[in-house]
Amino acid sequence: MTKDVFFEDSELDRDQTQKFVSQTLNDCDDGELFLEFTQSEALSFDDGQLKSANFNTQQGFGLRAVVGETTAFAHSNELSQDALKRASDSVATVRSGHGGTLANHPASTNRALYTDQSPVDAANFETKVELMRAADEYARSLDTNIRQVSLSYAGELQNVEIMRAGDFSRAEQRPLIRFNVSIMMGNGDRQESGSYGFGGRGTYEDLISPDKWQFAVREAVRQAEIAMESIPAPAGEMDVVLGAGWPGILLHEAIGHGLEGDFNRKGTSAFAGLMGERIASKGVTVVDDGTLEHRRGSLSFDDEGTPTSSTTLIEDGILVGFMQDRLNARLMGVDPTGNGRRQSYAHAPMPRMTNTYMLNGDREREEIISSVKNGLYAVSFGGGQVDITSGQFVFSCTEAYMIEDGKIGAPVKGATIVGNGADALKRISMIGNDMELDPGIGTCGKQGQGVPVGVGQPTLRLDKITVGGTAA
Repeated sequence: MTKDVFFEDSELDRDQTQKFVSQTLNDCDDGELFLEFTQSEALSFDDGQLKSANFNTQQGFGLRAVVGETTAFAHSNELSQDALKRASDSVATVRSGHGGTLANHPASTNRALYTDQSPVDAANFETKVELMRAADEYARSLDTNIRQVSLSYAGELQNVEIMRAGDFSRAEQRPLIRFNVSIMMGNGDRQESGSYGFGGRGTYEDLISPDKWQFAVREAVRQAEIAMESIPAPAGEMDVVLGAGWPGILLHEAIGHGLEGDFNRKGTSAFAGLMGERIASKGVTVVDDGTLEHRRGSLSFDDEGTPTSSTTLIEDGILVGFMQDRLNARLMGVDPTGNGRRQSYAHAPMPRMTNTYMLNGDREREEIISSVKNGLYAVSFGGGQVDITSGQFVFSCTEAYMIEDGKIGAPVKGATIVGNGADALKRISMIGNDMELDPGIGTCGKQGQGVPVGVGQPTLRLDKITVGGTAA
C-alpha cells in the first residue's frame, strides 16, 4: 500500500504527522501536506549502443497553508518528524492574526484509472536494453539511408499521499511510461529527421508491446522519408487544415493556459471577463478531462486531493468554464475541478490542464481538405511559444503539406503557424468527425513546473491564418 512507504519505512509517525497538519492549518482557509516517494528510470540508446541508464529515487513532503490569497509553503526531502515540525513552524506564521474557516475537504472517490504496478520493476534491465537493441535493428532494416537511430525509455512510479486537517488522507500510486524514437536520414549532402513517441499510465507489458514500438519506429522512419522529399514552405496568409490528434498541442498552448483559473482571476488572460460570451465558432466544444483511463494526463485525484473531472470549457463556441484548483476556485466563488497539479513535493499546486481536447464535428477529413483551393495541411507540430496575456502564438510544423486544388501536394519544411489564440478560435470553419488523442507524449510547462498532459482534436479547417515559410 502507498501509505506504508511513508509511515512504515520512514521516521514519520502517522498520528503525530496528522497532529502537525491539523495544528498548522488551524485558522487557515486551506492547505495540505503532500507526501511523495517516486522511483524512476531512464535509458537512452544511440547507434546500437546503450549510452546512459539512470535510476533515481525521490522523496519528500510539501506543507502548504493558505490564508486569503497568500500561500506559505515549505518542503523537505527529509521524511522525519523534526523536518515536519520545522516546516510547520515556518508556514504557520501566515495565519498570524487570521481567523479563517478551513475549506471543506475534497469529495471522496473510489476511482482507479490505472494499475499500481511499477514500470521500474515490471521488467528487468536486460529486457529493456534488448527492447532498444531490437528497435534499433528494426529501424535500420526499413531504409538504407538511415544514418542515426536514437531511442529512449522512461518509466516511473509515483507514490503520493495527501493529508489535511481533520483526519483526511488520500493516497495512491501513479505509473507513467514513455518511449521515443528519433531517426536521422541522409542522402548525399541532405539530411533530415523524423521522430515518434508514445506512452501513458499502465503496465510495461501493455504499453511496450511489439506492435506499439514497431509502429513507433515505422512512423519515425516515415516522417524522415517525407522530410527528405520536402520543399521550402511558402509564407503568407492562407487557409490551414490541422490534422487530428497531436496538432491539438496548438489548442493546448494557444488557448488552454488562458482558460486556467489563476490567469482569469487575476485578469491576465485574453479570456478574462468573457464567461458566457461567444469566443469561438459555432460547433467548437473543448473539454479538459482528467478521468480518461490510462491516459498520460489523467489522475484519479489531483495533487490537492480533489477527484478529477471532465470540465467543459467551451460549448458550441461559448465560454462556459475554467480549470480550477482549490485556491482560485474559492476566491472566484466556484467549485474546484480537480486541476490542482504540481511537479513534485517541492512545488506548490496551481491550476493546470490534464487531457485537453476538442470534440468531434460532422465533416469528413477528405471533405475538409478538398474544400481548400490553396493552403497548408499541418499534420504534426514541434515547439512553440505563447504569450498568455495577449494570446499570441508561434508554432513550428514538423510534418506539413501543401494543399493544391483540394488535394494534398508536396511536403514542405520550415513552416510555422502564427496567430492569436482568441482569434484562431473564430477562424475555425470546419470540424472533422475523426477526433484523436495524442499518443501519450505531452509535458506542459508553467511557471517552471512540468507535468504530464494529453491533447487531442479532430481535423480542423482554419481560414486565413498566417504561415511563416522558408521559400525564397
